[in-house]
Amino acid sequence: MPAPLGPEDFLAFDRRQAALGQLLFYDKILSGNRNIACATCHHPTLGTGDRLSLGIGEGGEGLGQRRSAGLGGNRIRKRIPRNAPGLWNLGAKEIRTLFHDGRLSIAETYENGFNSPAEEWLPQGFNSLLAAQAVFPVTAQFEMAGNPKENEIAGAIHDRIDSAWPILAKRVRVIPEYGRLFVSAFDHVKRPEDVTIVEIANALAAFQAIEWQSHDSPFDRFLSGDESALNASGKRGLELFYGKAGCARCHTGKLLSDQKFHALGLPPFGPGRTRLHDPMVRDVGVMGETDLLEDAYRFRTPMLRNVELTAPYGHNGAYPTLEGIVRHHLDPDGMLKTWRPETARLPEAPWLAGIDFMVWKDPREMARQALFRDIAPTAVSDLEISDLVAFLRALTGTSSVTAPPFGIPDAVPSGLPIDR
Repeated sequence: MPAPLGPEDFLAFDRRQAALGQLLFYDKILSGNRNIACATCHHPTLGTGDRLSLGIGEGGEGLGQRRSAGLGGNRIRKRIPRNAPGLWNLGAKEIRTLFHDGRLSIAETYENGFNSPAEEWLPQGFNSLLAAQAVFPVTAQFEMAGNPKENEIAGAIHDRIDSAWPILAKRVRVIPEYGRLFVSAFDHVKRPEDVTIVEIANALAAFQAIEWQSHDSPFDRFLSGDESALNASGKRGLELFYGKAGCARCHTGKLLSDQKFHALGLPPFGPGRTRLHDPMVRDVGVMGETDLLEDAYRFRTPMLRNVELTAPYGHNGAYPTLEGIVRHHLDPDGMLKTWRPETARLPEAPWLAGIDFMVWKDPREMARQALFRDIAPTAVSDLEISDLVAFLRALTGTSSVTAPPFGIPDAVPSGLPIDR
């Protein structure tokens, strides 16, 4: 078992910048059509996710499982290809890769210090990997940017990814309250005109890293020596997790993730994150980043603290319950055979129905996916599965979840509505 997770395992961030980042996180000003915020798909009342298998981004209406796919000309053109991950503990020092397919990582590939979809066009000056990540959802057509010809952000991205960031920065800094807050929060910013996408991203990262730092679960207390922190079922589950069930082979270390990539054979559906040359709907995982055949269908191991709060599970949200995803890990091919499309949490969008489960009609693609498995069947009883679930629930934080440092603001400087 790991040593207890603590404040020393996290990067330090400026609380003035975090307070500014709180406003930006909930403000729809950062979206192309001013109709979706970071918080829409990563909401604290929804465990910092959206409770959907595949999210409804730009063009949708509502929050969480009540979110609809929109109407008429504003309806969505595509589902988000992957599940919206939770935001817990993303300020940890040991994290060096983000996104389900690892397409953003700390690296010396370019002078900016990161390997990313923006390559050499990513600016310098980000305070963390989390800050670098923050600039990509705002440039994604189906997440926050919108469709070409709808707004100046989407139009600029169509030219080149970095063309949109100066437009977004100006949109924010010309709001008087934001201008004052940036000058106050960043020592090098002397006037609002100095604000760039880097300062916006650094503020967002500071907020997320401080707001959702969580290491006060019963498991953390148990690691610190409090034997009574886990009940009998949780203790049995812990023994299974680190023993017979083999969970800790990948869910290891203080963050309960090896930060690597594994093929689990999850039921495929949705549009997939296809590459330019893919002739069919599919998602090849980290192979899309590395172009190595041995990486096909492998996805990043998620961290597990507060996992109880972040359903549904898997890179595409294939399982709505902890029991379901646990059973899949213990019998991947058996669970794949019995999985049904109605298990997925997909807001109704009849015009996308032909795409949602198209991959199941492609026997060659399904056969390719079946070749890649990094987990093998493990015989466990129903009682043991119940114990494993009890242990996973013991990873849920207490005051870090119920009383975060900042919370949801009453209003944002743009005056746009806040999702609640």
